[in-house]
Amino acid sequence: MSTSQRRRAKAFEPVALDHAEAVIVDQYTRLVRLAYLTLPGRLSRHRRVLAAHSLVQRALPGFRVRHATARVPLPRSGSADAAGTEPARTGTAYMTARVLCAALAHERRPRGWPDRLPPPRALRPALPVVWGLRLFPRAGGTEEIALAQVLSELPAPARAAFVLCRLDGLAHPEVVDLLAAADVPDPEAALRAARRVEETVGEAAGKLLHSQEFDACSVQTRPTDLLRRRRRFRLVWCAAGVTAISCAALLTIGPVPVPGDKPTRQTGGRPAISADALLRTSSDVWADTSRVDFSAWPARGSRADDRELLTRALAAWTDPPPGTRVGATPATTTEPPPRGTQLLYADDVDGEAVVLFHDGRRVVRYVEPASPTEPASLDFSRADDSDVTTAAALAVGREDGKVRYLTAPWIAEARTRDLLSPNSPGRPLDVSGQGLTAAVDAPSAAGPCDSLPVLQLRSSARIVEKHAFLVTDLGDLAPAHLSYTPLPGTGAPARQPREATSGTALRSWARGACRLAELRGHGVRAVNHWDYADQKLPEDGGRAVWSCTRASTWRGPGSVLLQFRTSTESATAPAKVVGRARTTAACSRFGQHVVAGTRWTAGSGHRYVLAAGSRDVTRLTVTGDVDTERRGRTLAVRAPEDARVTVRARLADGEELAEVGASTNRPGQESAPGGDRGSATSGGGRR
Repeated sequence: MSTSQRRRAKAFEPVALDHAEAVIVDQYTRLVRLAYLTLPGRLSRHRRVLAAHSLVQRALPGFRVRHATARVPLPRSGSADAAGTEPARTGTAYMTARVLCAALAHERRPRGWPDRLPPPRALRPALPVVWGLRLFPRAGGTEEIALAQVLSELPAPARAAFVLCRLDGLAHPEVVDLLAAADVPDPEAALRAARRVEETVGEAAGKLLHSQEFDACSVQTRPTDLLRRRRRFRLVWCAAGVTAISCAALLTIGPVPVPGDKPTRQTGGRPAISADALLRTSSDVWADTSRVDFSAWPARGSRADDRELLTRALAAWTDPPPGTRVGATPATTTEPPPRGTQLLYADDVDGEAVVLFHDGRRVVRYVEPASPTEPASLDFSRADDSDVTTAAALAVGREDGKVRYLTAPWIAEARTRDLLSPNSPGRPLDVSGQGLTAAVDAPSAAGPCDSLPVLQLRSSARIVEKHAFLVTDLGDLAPAHLSYTPLPGTGAPARQPREATSGTALRSWARGACRLAELRGHGVRAVNHWDYADQKLPEDGGRAVWSCTRASTWRGPGSVLLQFRTSTESATAPAKVVGRARTTAACSRFGQHVVAGTRWTAGSGHRYVLAAGSRDVTRLTVTGDVDTERRGRTLAVRAPEDARVTVRARLADGEELAEVGASTNRPGQESAPGGDRGSATSGGGRR
């Protein structure tokens, strides 16, 4: 594999040394940003910052030509191409190709090169070198984090094409020429992949790429682990003496037998992998990576180095001994641990040894009681494609209606609150230095719904500023993330889900929170509560709000509950369920349209059929015992007591929207002014 920059940049005419230096000095920030975004996302932000600066500074051509024939300096405006001169354009393209070539070659591996080792280029020492400090760009918002996640999943050539198109605003032929000069085998394929990403992230990507999240020239500094550095320095001085003494002792002293006066715990045989092969993430990776999920969790707990405990846990996972309690969420395998399994936690919690693993697709909890005669337990949950919120905590143990969580390293603050008391502030929650919380009340799986405890967590500003969110225990290892989508606005575009921490979100969730108990044990990843329509009720009956609560599972499919609530009811009275559907895309980004109907009784005793649709609904039709059609998103029409009706809607593009999971209204299923007398028809969505 050739790594010659000169040969790869042959599509552009080489420029003189002083001209090349002028291009680098004039466009240093742009070239460093290009290199930083093109480098592989698996590198930490500190390493990518240093590598980007190193690649740009080493992009100077050879020393055969000392001066350019033209002595005209490059312009100091937005880019060197702005001058309009041919030498400037040639020099800019030539140096951009050299930087791209070096950045793309950073992760190329020769044939047969081990995957566990960095590429040869990454092993070369190069300036700048920083000791004792960590450098990283300033943290952006959630949109920047999402864009960084998308870019990290792209192949390097496609990532480079996307950056050239969106960051530099180059035309597609220019991008193809630059990629070809950087020795990309198929520039057109890379450009097509970049176009698909452009369609996904939209026009805002160009502005996001210019944000401080991706500016490797405006960086923050933090010290490395000072105590660890001091300990390592001291250990270096005594390592040689200790090694010599240990070797002499091993040669002269044999093993001392230990009497087995204590019962030993039965294990499931030889583990699929050894405890020494477990991956361990260092404690500072979470603040220095674009992938903020379980893979960024460090190995924590006082027994993280207990090889015997880890071996027993891996053996039980590989081949559970008789009596072991094994539980798994739907569509979660219990196959043995693969290579690359990561250790998250190992410690004693409430008298039991607890070990947490992550293998990229699942989180696994091994619990070992103190008594060897009691059986151990294993729990498996899906965890693929987790993020800042869905990887924010794991349930370590449950006992007597309480649960302890292990929080992610990026959680700066934890509080508890009652979802049925929206006006009550959150209460501080004690969290140990290892991230273990005090025992908190778990939502009741049965009995009256008089409270619903949730966690309110806040991310560190090193990840994203002012980011607080809610999670709640639904019986799985990872608590479910709760979000909220407000009523549609008057303009475009449609409103997106947001964190359910505002007063409006909490008041809306209080009316539908008791329905969360139905989702326990179903492998739910996140629940979004969407207020999709509001309506003025007839005869001055107040206002009504129509909601769609969608539970999305880790395996993909989701279920929805369509609910109806009125302003005359109690602030915590459960909303009436007017429809439900399982395994549907309704109320998600793939099913953004919904319609529902129900019956309602006014204070005068008159009965009405009510219907409401989401923001793109332009006409509602009711058929059956009542036939009517109205323009707009809401409808209210007088109806007989036992009327059977079906509600349909028409969208702005002319498409008809049917009810999803709907059943015909039955006699007696109606909503009274102050209460809930049963369910009626459900809403629908479009895939």
